[in-house]
Amino acid sequence: MKLKSIALSVVSMPLKKPFTTHLQTVAEREGIIIEAVDSEGITGLGECVAFSTPWYTEETVKGAYHILKDVLIPLLLKADLRHPEECGRLFSGVRGNAMAKASLEMAIWDLYARQSGQPLWAVIGGTRQEVLAGAVVPAGNMGEMVRRTSELMGEGYERIKIKVSPGKDEEIVRELCRTFPALPLMADANSAYTLDDLPRLKKLDRYGLLMIEQPLGVDDIVEHSMLQKELSTPVCLDESIVSPHDMRSAIALQACGVVNIKLGRVGGYSQALDIYQQCRESGLAVWCGGMIEFGVSRAHNIVLSTLEGFNLPGDLSSSATYWEQDLITEPITVQHGRIPRKNGAGIGVELDQRRMKEITLHNEIIMD
Repeated sequence: MKLKSIALSVVSMPLKKPFTTHLQTVAEREGIIIEAVDSEGITGLGECVAFSTPWYTEETVKGAYHILKDVLIPLLLKADLRHPEECGRLFSGVRGNAMAKASLEMAIWDLYARQSGQPLWAVIGGTRQEVLAGAVVPAGNMGEMVRRTSELMGEGYERIKIKVSPGKDEEIVRELCRTFPALPLMADANSAYTLDDLPRLKKLDRYGLLMIEQPLGVDDIVEHSMLQKELSTPVCLDESIVSPHDMRSAIALQACGVVNIKLGRVGGYSQALDIYQQCRESGLAVWCGGMIEFGVSRAHNIVLSTLEGFNLPGDLSSSATYWEQDLITEPITVQHGRIPRKNGAGIGVELDQRRMKEITLHNEIIMD
């Protein structure tokens, strides 16, 4: 896998509507697009999903750019890679920075698949011809959340996730369950609660939610284990699982019933596949989470979700949910609650170069 160059493009696009959680409102989305080019001109694509500020994890776009340019890419250009799985070992001496690592590894996996003329889903062992799509309703007033839920159901989404926090939970859940009694509904807390909120969380048990996602601390496993023993609703871990070791700990402590696997959060495919396999062996349900991504990362999420064990709808909404125009030539589209897998080589999407010129804030090419 002889690399010739790696291009970094910092891009920015406004969302069609601001996206609100109890932690942050995102109105403009920055990100980094990676293009890894080999000696024959074949290009693999990756996307860094860090945000502009450290509200989800400690990584930011500026910090990830520095790590990519000054640390990870020099390591990669010096290496003699034979398979993308080697990226994990290559980057192991760099602590943290999972999103920066993941974006570069994504590009290498895509490049590897394109070099062989195969879809990336086939390379990683995916079998699903279409993946299950879910959507997210951001925090807002009751009327806004009901209207948005109705719109998304009309578009065919099979699962709706709502954002909750103390004081903005049971009333919203009750109203949505009353208005849409057949709706598969889950609640995402983004660590808004503590164990002191147990009585409030236990009230949600009566509504038959698919799961409650990351109710407690971002780095906690022990207290989630305590909480899961008190709830009939499955606890889903998100921010708490950043490595295969975290997953082993969560399994040993019976801290959850569901795991949200995000390529960016866990550092790329190698670690995501390890976590996935652990969940399969332990009988834990898995699904693919979203990060308000552009089309490149969204295409990688579709690849991951073709694995047989991803039997819950992921955060895999259409490009048009967030963007007036995505940065890929053919936007991602949900059809009757499903997204067909891409059968072209690699992740099956290409950058829209005209659109990239419009939204790029900074571009740099690093040569071998």
